[in-house]
Amino acid sequence: MRDSAFIRRNLANTLAGTDFQGLGERHAGKVRDVYVKGDHIILVTTDRVSAFDVVLGTIPFKGQVLNQIAGYWFDAAREIVATHLIDTPDPNVAVVKRCEALPVEMVVRGYITGSLWRAYAAGERTIYGLRLPDGMRRDQKFDAPIITPTTKAVIGEHDQPVSPDEVVARGLVDKRRWNEICAAAIALFDKGSRLARERGLILVDTKYEFGVADGKLVLIDEVHTPDSSRYWMADGYEGLFTAGEDQRMLDKENLRQWLIERGFSGQGTPPALTDEVRVMLATKYIELFEQMTARPFAHTDEPIAPRVETNLRKAGHL
Repeated sequence: MRDSAFIRRNLANTLAGTDFQGLGERHAGKVRDVYVKGDHIILVTTDRVSAFDVVLGTIPFKGQVLNQIAGYWFDAAREIVATHLIDTPDPNVAVVKRCEALPVEMVVRGYITGSLWRAYAAGERTIYGLRLPDGMRRDQKFDAPIITPTTKAVIGEHDQPVSPDEVVARGLVDKRRWNEICAAAIALFDKGSRLARERGLILVDTKYEFGVADGKLVLIDEVHTPDSSRYWMADGYEGLFTAGEDQRMLDKENLRQWLIERGFSGQGTPPALTDEVRVMLATKYIELFEQMTARPFAHTDEPIAPRVETNLRKAGHL
C-alpha cells in the first residue's frame, strides 16, 4: 500500500471534473462525469467525494479506486446478471452499454448500522416496510440480509426510503421486475460477502443499481466500492461488537462520521475538508482496493486529467 507521503504529494493532483468536447453529451453526477454517445456511455470517475448527498471536494486517487474496484466486481458478477461494462480504457474511465436505468436503488444490509441504526436507536421499529425486533444492538448481524430500497435522487436532493410494496404500487418497477432485481441483489451480496470474508473483510451493506437493455436486466453504475458499500475488518469484529466500540472501517463511513462529529449530517453548510481527512480517506480506499482485489494499487505522480484525455484518444473516443 502507498504510504501517506505519496498521497500528500498528490493532494493537488486530483480529477475534480472534466469537459471533453466531442466525447458525447455531458451530464455531471455527484462523482462521475457521464458522456452519452449513441449506444455507449463513457463514465469518467472523478475524485469528487460526496456525503449526505452533498459534494464536498476531492480525495486523491478516489476515482481510480472506485473505477477499478467496480471493474473487478463487474467481471465477477457476470455469472449472476448481465452488466453494462464494455471496456476500461483508463484507470478512471469505463465504457458501458447504454441502458434504461430503473428509478430505485437496491440497498442490501447484512448488519444494523449507519442510518438504519440511527433510526432504530431513535425508536423506529418499522422501517422500509420491515418490522425490526426489539433488543438489537449497533453493528449486530441480521439473521439474513435485508433489502431497504430507496428512490434515486438527482443532485442536490436526498434519496428517499421506500418500502418494497411502495416500489410496485408507485410504478417504479412492476412486480416481476421487482422480484428479479431482489434475487439478483441478494445473489450479488452473497457472492460479495463470501469473497470479502476470504480477504479478511466484512461486506456490511451495499447498494446496487440496475437497468434494462433489450428487455433484459443489467447491473449498472458501481459494484461493492467503498462509496457504495460499508466494509469492516473481519479480525476483531466480535470483540468490538461485544464491547460496543466502533468497528474498523475501510469505506466512506469514515468521512460521514467525521462530518457528524462536526455537526453536519446533510443540513446546513458542511465543514471544509482538511488535508488530514483527505489523506485518511484516500489511505482507507487504497487499503480496501489492495485487500479486496489482492492486487497492488498501481499509480504514479502523473497528472490525471492529461492521462485520461490521452487514453481516450488512443481508444478512439476523442
